[in-house]
Amino acid sequence: MTLACQSISMKTVLSYPIGMNTKHLTKTRFSNLELSDIIIKSLTQAGFISCTPIQDRTLPLSLRGKDVAGQAQTGTGKTAAFLLAAFQHLINDENTKIKNPRALILAPTRELAIQIHKDATVLGKHLKLKFALIYGGTDYKKQLDSIKPDVDIIIGTPGRIIDFYKQKVFSLDHIQVSVLDEADRMFDLGFIKDIRFLLRRMPDPDKRLNLLFSATLSYKVTELAYEHMNNPVLVKIEDEQMTSKAIKQSAFCPANEQKLPLLLGLLKTYNPVRSIVFVNTKRCAEQLYLILEANNYQVAVLSGDVPQEKRQRLLNRFQANELNLMIATDVAARGLHIPDVSHVFNYDLPQDVEDYVHRIGRTARFGAEGVAISFICEEYAYSMPDIENYIDKKIPVDPITDDLLHLEYKQPNQKKHKSKSQHISKSKKEHKEKKQSTSEVPSPSS
Repeated sequence: MTLACQSISMKTVLSYPIGMNTKHLTKTRFSNLELSDIIIKSLTQAGFISCTPIQDRTLPLSLRGKDVAGQAQTGTGKTAAFLLAAFQHLINDENTKIKNPRALILAPTRELAIQIHKDATVLGKHLKLKFALIYGGTDYKKQLDSIKPDVDIIIGTPGRIIDFYKQKVFSLDHIQVSVLDEADRMFDLGFIKDIRFLLRRMPDPDKRLNLLFSATLSYKVTELAYEHMNNPVLVKIEDEQMTSKAIKQSAFCPANEQKLPLLLGLLKTYNPVRSIVFVNTKRCAEQLYLILEANNYQVAVLSGDVPQEKRQRLLNRFQANELNLMIATDVAARGLHIPDVSHVFNYDLPQDVEDYVHRIGRTARFGAEGVAISFICEEYAYSMPDIENYIDKKIPVDPITDDLLHLEYKQPNQKKHKSKSQHISKSKKEHKEKKQSTSEVPSPSS
């Protein structure tokens, strides 16, 4: 098996709606590719006219049935690249006896699966294809009911998909297109055994179209491509730099007691419509939330233990501008795709250098510009040299002037929040007791 290679150099490439910055697009128009008119109609209505580099390099191959392993960062238009190829491949199927499902799209996180499903409904607006969205943590019965015999494309995370597959809810015997998005993160999150389990139950690689996308094509990812794809072509979109030039990066060196007044001062100075404050711990997030809420900010916390349904409600409110400030931890923010985030604040510097790139990448999306401000505080200052070495750039440090420190601010109502906390603890205790009581009831089969 051979792995061909194509490589181009780029800055930051973003999929775009009409009216946004299009300077990073190629001259290739979707209408010049081997796409059906009905797909072109959806693209035009959604405002997509020209290809990004990853689309320009992969679509001519995948539209002719060639397997592709693509390296590209989030925000480069790779979702449209594999969705359009999958749509066209299924449309080209002239078999009168179609057996479903015909395509499986795997993502490492629930948020990414949800985003892919949203994009699929937009780009497949005029197609007679039916989608099912499957992910863990919520809506088990609803998702189970959504997998009808006529579902063409299943989009989801590996665990829940395997769960339904083992229950014989659907078969993988007739899969014509398999897509693996963010393959490197599949390895990071320990999903690779699940991925192999699913791929081995599909038709042989030469009997289906296989598409793989990853931020990095490491040895492990490339090995996966060799094992489960049919002579894939490697398409590598290389960043000229680790972080986008569209992001204005700067830093301050506050003492620990200055961090909160400085954040409040910067929020007052910039007055961002939509911003994210990153912290390293849930405890810090909760403390920050109480202060910001007391000072009339429309704020929410996104930490790793927030239930999926509540998490999705918060994200929807954030995108609808009902909330304009989100406090997030790194684990909770993985996979977020939120447009129009103008400012990212690293209240705590991340301890992992890759998390820095991931954090500030929440801004300057879809061709916009963004601002990333980091606090080099006493506790996490040691991270900055490693971050600068990783991104190969010196982050300028600005002076902390008196006008930036908002020293007079309201303290949270401790009595109110203590009462709320006690209520939550009581509810959790009652839920736990109820669960234990339920588990003690013998099952019908016992």
